[in-house]
Amino acid sequence: MLGKGTGLAVERVNLSGAREPSRFAALRALITSPALSFLMEAHNGLSAKIVEEAGFQGIWGSGLTLSASMGLRDSNEASWTQVLEQLELMADATRLPILLDGDTGYGNFNNVRRLVRKLCDRKVAGVCIEDKLFPKTNSFIGEAQPMADMDEFCGRIKAGKDSQTDDDFVLVARVEALICGHGMAEALRRAEAYHAAGADAILIHSKQSSAAEILTFAEQWQNRAPLVIVPTKYYATPTEQFRTAKISTVIWANHMLRTSISAMRELAQTVKRQESLIEVEHRVAPVNDIFKLVGNDELEEAESRYIPRKSSARAVILAASQGALGDLTDDRPKCMVDVRGQPLLQRLVTTLASSGVRNVTAVRGYGKQTVRLDGLRTVDNDRFAETGELYSLSCALDAIEGETVIVYGDVLFRKYILDNLLECGADIVLAVDQSPRAGANIRDLVVADRPASRDYLDEGETRLVRMGADINPAHGEWMGLAAFSATGAGWLREEIAAARADGTLETADLPALFTRLAARHKVRILYFNGHWMDVDTLVDLAAARNFS
Repeated sequence: MLGKGTGLAVERVNLSGAREPSRFAALRALITSPALSFLMEAHNGLSAKIVEEAGFQGIWGSGLTLSASMGLRDSNEASWTQVLEQLELMADATRLPILLDGDTGYGNFNNVRRLVRKLCDRKVAGVCIEDKLFPKTNSFIGEAQPMADMDEFCGRIKAGKDSQTDDDFVLVARVEALICGHGMAEALRRAEAYHAAGADAILIHSKQSSAAEILTFAEQWQNRAPLVIVPTKYYATPTEQFRTAKISTVIWANHMLRTSISAMRELAQTVKRQESLIEVEHRVAPVNDIFKLVGNDELEEAESRYIPRKSSARAVILAASQGALGDLTDDRPKCMVDVRGQPLLQRLVTTLASSGVRNVTAVRGYGKQTVRLDGLRTVDNDRFAETGELYSLSCALDAIEGETVIVYGDVLFRKYILDNLLECGADIVLAVDQSPRAGANIRDLVVADRPASRDYLDEGETRLVRMGADINPAHGEWMGLAAFSATGAGWLREEIAAARADGTLETADLPALFTRLAARHKVRILYFNGHWMDVDTLVDLAAARNFS
């Protein structure tokens, strides 16, 4: 036998840690249980979810409804690979075992064994094949349909059982003798032969409006193998009679599709007639019901595990200074100078937005009338010429609330730098280049409690000691970018208030601010190596136009 006896998919662990049977074992348990079990038809992923939601323990993958859902006849017009594609979606959509209505097996023994292997691959727990000729005709169409040779059909059954790759895969042999007018004796003879060939259960089919011949078959069959029925035509028979007859499984074979046809037809006709949704909206499932069925809640939960968190932080950009870029800053601040078709400020705002920081406030000063971007909130420091950076920051005090990013208006940096700051979990964290630039104008030099480590596995935290221009040697240069948690933003507001009280607010710069904060709180440093720039000169501007 090909792969039989592997037992690889017998059990799995559910969310509570308990062992639960595989789909194959679950279907076998349903079919062989002494209690009457029920399978409900489904024909796509959504209907499979609804069957599971209703509490059924298994699904009938109906050949009729799978074909009809594609707009095709139940005459093997849908290829077996198209059916397999739908089954895969159904198996993905639900944990329930699926018993496929495999028609005649889509050909001879060779088709059956390939079908069974593919079903096992896709965790489809069983197949039912009927003893008619390929291509099949639906059992309820016409009379005296030709049947397969019994011995040939037994070969299909043996081929299917030899090809299963899970011990618990279920093969049901469907006897069409009563449908085709061959009588009870022939039905029993065929059932016995199919059981002897290895069929796990027998499906006896009838199109009479009474269950009389089904119950007679069951009585004479004497439960030699589990018996499966499809009471589509004899639906009025009380279910208790099936229990008394020791029927194994009842298949509700096509009612999910049939009810959807009725509902869709009525809705389409009403909307066409009314040219409005008023008459139907209260009668259809709400859109949120669709979201629930297809698992949007699970997707949101998964996103929180697998997708880097997009920050809800806000930002304050200090953009009040004129800068010294020659004629380019005669009538506008350097934050509005063009960099490859966009103002420098726009490129900065775009980088912030790419990390989820979309609530942005810019502090304007020189040429404030030129500082305008869609969606950008602005506040003004009209005393920009006589005050320092801390005073500009205080003009945006109402924007320093919750998680907050503070950034100079003339810097560019790679997105990952800001992402790392937002994700590190510190109350105050600064981006520091471990290789500070040389020059007399560099004033954001940093002394930390330790230098940058060359060990990539070093996870120790680094803290700011002091920041300023008079530092030699320095451990790095602040890149003009800092992030604050809600707690850190509260400390920042307190420090601004303290500077106002002690008279230093108007003249202090941000290095002085961070030095004050470091004296009272832990100000964490994340070291980087390049991947940013500060636009101070025309040379810097030329470089910025190549920074992407």
